[in-house]
Amino acid sequence: MKVGARLSLVAALLALNASAWAAKRVDLDYHVVFLPQSDQAEVRLTLAEGAAVRSLDFDLGKDGDYSAFRADGQWQATANANGQRGVWRPANGKASLSYRVRLSHSIKTGRYDSRSNANWALLRGETLVPSARLDQQDGIELVSRLAFQLPAGWRSVETAWPRIGKQRFRIDNPARLFDRPVGWILAGKLGSRRTRLGGTEVSVVSPLGQGMRRQDVLTLLTFVWPQVQTLFPHQPGKLLIVGAADPMWRGSLAARDSVFLHSRLPLVSERGSSPLLRELVQTLARINDRQRSDWISEGVAEYYAIELLRRAGGISDERYQVLVKRLARDSRSVSSLLGEQVDNATVAKAVLLLQELDREIRLKTRNKRSLDDVLQALMRLERVNTAEFIQISERVLGDSSKVLDTALLH
Repeated sequence: MKVGARLSLVAALLALNASAWAAKRVDLDYHVVFLPQSDQAEVRLTLAEGAAVRSLDFDLGKDGDYSAFRADGQWQATANANGQRGVWRPANGKASLSYRVRLSHSIKTGRYDSRSNANWALLRGETLVPSARLDQQDGIELVSRLAFQLPAGWRSVETAWPRIGKQRFRIDNPARLFDRPVGWILAGKLGSRRTRLGGTEVSVVSPLGQGMRRQDVLTLLTFVWPQVQTLFPHQPGKLLIVGAADPMWRGSLAARDSVFLHSRLPLVSERGSSPLLRELVQTLARINDRQRSDWISEGVAEYYAIELLRRAGGISDERYQVLVKRLARDSRSVSSLLGEQVDNATVAKAVLLLQELDREIRLKTRNKRSLDDVLQALMRLERVNTAEFIQISERVLGDSSKVLDTALLH
């Protein structure tokens, strides 16, 4: 065969393969209707071609939040000591699964981390679509979109996902096979402030009348953003900050590219800590710890919440020394950092340990490396435990660490 003919054949085969690959993209659409009168939402999942998916096995939890299932194909619900599960085996052709989900979730009496009322709904996408094990045909790529239908009088909806139309968003998470709308979602009668920081579109959104200091939040983020860009090589294309007042939980909580901040929380406390910056570090670093090593993600988040503010010039040296003394006083009774859940005293002790480690690294490497290098190595791991943290730190240090040779970590 002549060279020209071979090249033509190769080009034709490549075009055929590209066409075949493109044909394997299957639409998965999520459609959400808020039903404030019943504190629920109706969710519908629609596959353009049901045969592309063998099954979706959902974890429905223990609280009975999901109900009224209807499916094209087979739906099988089971229950055991670990909670309820539901398996959907879609029918061929266009296939849908619909159900209702309760939105308000109380974490203690009178306090909510998910809430719906007549004027707004504040929740995480994980509430709308529970986690699931996906079994799909080989070579299939699901293309996921999320659309909302709002009650009369509700003006808008915000998510951390890219907007592709009115009340429509594109869901694309390369780290997951099953793309679902995780992260904070806020819908209803809303007020917002927006800006662009570097390559990130930042939105601060809250229901009207909730006392959220939206412009203050933007001002603090603008102030520290140059330090954020230096510390984190990759920032999200979109960052959503949501907030509300009582009866929402009086705290802060990070999710994917989004943060919840109770509107009564100070942006920077009298103690020098910033709940907003702590959760910002959580959502940007995405450190997942394991084997009783919660001190790593919690300690790193608090350490860099302080450090970002300090590097930006928001904390004087004198004030910083006062903060360090307070951390020492608050954590003097802590004898171990290891545990599945850590309290404030343990986090304070972890911050002190990280401060000492940063000094050790800078001294040993003549200021060429720092704890920042440890952080960026941690961000490349799917999960990390204490032994791995020590190993990474000593690799950055180039030697064994005296700081990490402590009873706190054994």
